[in-house]
Amino acid sequence: MIPLEWYLSLGFVLFAIGLVGVLVRRNIVMVLLSIELILNSANITFVAYAHYLQSINGQIIVFFVLTMAAAEVALGLALVIALYRVRGTLNVDEINLLKG
Repeated sequence: MIPLEWYLSLGFVLFAIGLVGVLVRRNIVMVLLSIELILNSANITFVAYAHYLQSINGQIIVFFVLTMAAAEVALGLALVIALYRVRGTLNVDEINLLKG
């Protein structure tokens, strides 16, 4: 049986990679992918604790997180496509929508 610490370490590594991706990347698509990594690291942690505590609650929470992630991707990609059509770029630094 794999110890709980290994699952938590994997979740932490995925969270760290996702956080670095959000902070460093300038492409909106890569930022969305990094957010997905962060959400998947939370899912791994929930499932690991659910297995460790012999409870189904963590697995139920994962289904809600996956549903939220799917909605986030659908809405995010729709906004990215609309933004690309208007601005012609996906670079975060070049998009200044709030400037008049």
